[in-house]
Amino acid sequence: MGKHYCTVLLLLISSLIWSQRKPKVGLVLSGGGAKGMAHIGALKVIEEAGIKIDYIGGTSMGAIIGGLYAAGYTANELDSIFKTTNLSQLITDNLPRNAKTFYEKDDAERYALSLPFDNFKVSFPEAISGGQNIYNEFIRLLYHVKDVEDFNELPIPFICIATNIETGKPVLMNKGYLPEAIMASGTLPSLFEPSEIDGQILIDGGVVNNYPINEVRKKGADIIIGIDVQDDLAKRESLSSATEILFQINNYRTVNEMNTKREETDVYIKPNIAKYTVIDFEETENIIAEGVKAAELKLQDLKDVAHLQGASKRKPIEKAKDSLTINRLIIKGNERYTRGYIKGKLRFTLGNTITFKRLQQGLGNMAATGNFKAIRYKLVSNGLGTDLILNLKENPTKMFIKMGAHYDDLYKSAALINLTRKNLIFKDDVGSFDFILGDHIRYNFQYYIDKGFYWSFGINSKFNTFDEAVDFKIIQENFNISGGENLSEINLDFSDLTNQIYLQTVVREEFAFRTGLEHRFIRFSTTTFNNLQLVDENESLENKDGRIFFENSNYFSGFANLRLDTYDDKYFPTRGLYFNGNLNYYVYNPDLKGDFQDFAIAKAQMGVALPITHNLSINLDSEGGFKLGTSRIATFDFIMGGFGNHRVHNLIPFMGYDFLSLTGNSFVKAKANLDFEFARKNHLLLQANMANIDDDLFRTGEWFTAPDYTGFGIGYGLESFLGPVQVYYSWTPQRNDSHLFFSVGFWF
Repeated sequence: MGKHYCTVLLLLISSLIWSQRKPKVGLVLSGGGAKGMAHIGALKVIEEAGIKIDYIGGTSMGAIIGGLYAAGYTANELDSIFKTTNLSQLITDNLPRNAKTFYEKDDAERYALSLPFDNFKVSFPEAISGGQNIYNEFIRLLYHVKDVEDFNELPIPFICIATNIETGKPVLMNKGYLPEAIMASGTLPSLFEPSEIDGQILIDGGVVNNYPINEVRKKGADIIIGIDVQDDLAKRESLSSATEILFQINNYRTVNEMNTKREETDVYIKPNIAKYTVIDFEETENIIAEGVKAAELKLQDLKDVAHLQGASKRKPIEKAKDSLTINRLIIKGNERYTRGYIKGKLRFTLGNTITFKRLQQGLGNMAATGNFKAIRYKLVSNGLGTDLILNLKENPTKMFIKMGAHYDDLYKSAALINLTRKNLIFKDDVGSFDFILGDHIRYNFQYYIDKGFYWSFGINSKFNTFDEAVDFKIIQENFNISGGENLSEINLDFSDLTNQIYLQTVVREEFAFRTGLEHRFIRFSTTTFNNLQLVDENESLENKDGRIFFENSNYFSGFANLRLDTYDDKYFPTRGLYFNGNLNYYVYNPDLKGDFQDFAIAKAQMGVALPITHNLSINLDSEGGFKLGTSRIATFDFIMGGFGNHRVHNLIPFMGYDFLSLTGNSFVKAKANLDFEFARKNHLLLQANMANIDDDLFRTGEWFTAPDYTGFGIGYGLESFLGPVQVYYSWTPQRNDSHLFFSVGFWF
């Protein structure tokens, strides 16, 4: 006797029993990760058959799809939502770069590896993702039912299943906050941080009950329609990895239980999705199509159910709004971070109407700090507006060890080890120390109290050093040196110790304004010498232990900096804006005594990245700088040439010329970079730049004339786990010369 015939017979008998009332239909949706997208396809066919769902029960992805459907979304609306959402990005919590503060951007683009280091023991993160992006999306999509605490009061009564990780027992979730409930049911172990609700630590319900048919039946369902997207037991040839073996072990109980549950299901829909995995979210469209096919095989059974119901189409329900007004902020769980710190990260004013995008950006700012293992929140009506109730789970890890490696043509090889300590002295503070070993030993120390939107306080200390062969004429011109008639090049050693104390705030959400005091110790020296002396015969160069010093003194200044950075990537930007303007006013040099005259150095860089096609973009960049004052000190002149993403002193990269090739106390430069991503994370790069650099360009008007210097480059870029790999072949029409620039890893 065929399954279809049995089903029809069952329905006919049932119709006699239920002659006094219409049957209630329950829908059961199993878990299955990405395979759960098939639920959407099957729901399309169920709707087309004219069935009215009276109860929904789901687990894991079945809880997510079921919860949204119960809240009023149609199958076509769910289809549109999931096809236009980058689920892989949501799952991995890949926060956009503009969600990070300038501190966090620098950290993310400096270290290749970061590990917890509490009690001087290295450990590994408990989960890949905190699930913040997904939770944010649930909040937005379910805003229209935010005040529904009893899931029986949803447009369709709903239940879902989670697992209590401490007891191993199933937890039936039929009340509470819907986004929180479906998030808990879908919290896959090791992928997401466990959820905490009412004192219970919850993970994916599929661990104990992946197909809650009995629970839906108890709600009052007379007919059960089930959509099963679970894996069957795999054959030996498919068990080729530890992950697949663990899934197989977990599936033993599930598969055995389904033998009984399948028979208890009146209309059983089993999509043919064995070839897909639980993480194949990029196959969403194909998996949805398989759900449609499987449900169409049961179309007559579904129509028979609809006939018994005499159901009509669902009435449309008003869904999520684009904006909301939050007039009260309630914070729970913040012990290490102040209310001011959290409000500073959220960056919106209570009582003002904001978009969901603005709210999510503020929460993304908090998540990007890494200070919270989970940020769960509720939006609840309070009569005049909405309460934002933040339930924070702070990251107990205070200390981290971070590492990186790099090679470039200026600094040569380098290895970095960093220690970062949060809550070092006060709440909201961070201390970080980079120690860099290699051809040149360097360090970078940062301490700051981060208040986000409010004024922050910081201290920086960094030491940079490198050596490079330089055209001797540059030394003669900048330091008024005579002698050395037989020298064409000189090996220049450069050292820069910079110490800053500053205040910083955020201006108009995106700009960071910093002002403070700076001390710099600058040293230019060489061991290459041949009767060198100053042009003024009454003075002589400092000579110690066979080393000649062109500059060896301290400078004190006040400074101000305004910075904007919305690039989506530091090294291969495809969209966004950049601005960095800096002014230093040098007021004192104790080593020059009475010969010092105050002066200022101003410089600015601005850029825009624009997508041309989906894999072709252009980055336009311009910058300039000049010296103010009559001081003859050349130490802070601009030095142009070479390639690099790490700015030190007044060195300006310029394609076509070697490092430290062009100098002057003022300059203007323009650059265009074309980036073609011909394969994922592989870039073909074309660059052209032009510049004028000389003394007093802006006073003489020469900055507005045709460029004196041009350069071009063609290169290859790779986004590797160590950071960017970049190789450029460059040349210039002004010289019969070319250069090959090469770098590996994040710049630091």
